[in-house]
Amino acid sequence: MNSVSKSTGLELANIAANPIPDGASAGFMKTTDNVQLRYAIFRSATQKKRGTVCLVHGRCEYIEKYFETITDFQKRGFDVATFDWRGQGGSERLIKNPRVGYIEDFDDYLTDLVSFHTDILLPDCPGPYFLVGHSMGGLVSLFAAARDRLMFDRVFLSAPMVAVETGLSLSTAANVLGVGKFLGLSAMPLTPWDFPQVSEKTFPGNDLTSDFDRYMRMVKTLDHRPDLEIRSPTIGWGAASFNAMLKANRAEFPAAIKIPVLMLAAASDTVVSTAAIEHLGVNARIARHAVIPNARHEIFMERDPVREQALAAFDAFVTEQTKY
Repeated sequence: MNSVSKSTGLELANIAANPIPDGASAGFMKTTDNVQLRYAIFRSATQKKRGTVCLVHGRCEYIEKYFETITDFQKRGFDVATFDWRGQGGSERLIKNPRVGYIEDFDDYLTDLVSFHTDILLPDCPGPYFLVGHSMGGLVSLFAAARDRLMFDRVFLSAPMVAVETGLSLSTAANVLGVGKFLGLSAMPLTPWDFPQVSEKTFPGNDLTSDFDRYMRMVKTLDHRPDLEIRSPTIGWGAASFNAMLKANRAEFPAAIKIPVLMLAAASDTVVSTAAIEHLGVNARIARHAVIPNARHEIFMERDPVREQALAAFDAFVTEQTKY
């Protein structure tokens, strides 16, 4: 077993606008390749236990951003286990600049997930296990569903990063970024400008959510813990991620998915491609999709009517008895 240190949740930011859910414990663990990850477990107080939700986030995200959603799962009888990906949130940074997103290879995220599954989820959390992933975490989840049918019972995804719109094909973007990586530019920001710090001023026209209060909750959390924030991706992250998306769009990928998957796409998403999610959902025998109207990219951070649709879809998916 890898190195694991546990505590009572002091590693988690706790502010009035975004309090830590009840039943929390948190700590740090080491992956099989010796990267330190921050993780947390949130126990449900309900009398009837229904298993554990393993919650994996998108690029730039962190545990605290999902406190409200974690509470929603707890109320349904699920314990929730989650962690920050390497290079973001409260986990170990991989390059000197802590404010940019970097990864060597997209499979390193799978190393994070498998290490967490082995060292935290299996020994400390009750089954069955449901993997819930958003955006970048959704793409990692799809690869997990394709590679190991025994890790999770079902996979529920919010706006998975199957493809993004750049004006270039996935293969062209992957090749261009691969050249930058070959030239030793992996740690260079992908854009010549820094992404702005989130604030009240950045809410109008943002790509993430139409809910002002939930957006400001994120702002206040990062004001309290600015060390959790990363902004621009690097060329290395881009090269790794576009190669991963290219694999997910190959004709043979849908047939590789081995466990039931439900993907929710946001109708007003300007971050990831809703059309690519729909295409995968149509072609995968064991995966399905649904499009939520009037939703921007971060479905779980959206207005109540959008969130209620997402949670209703989760409820139906994890409790249905239909056999694939």
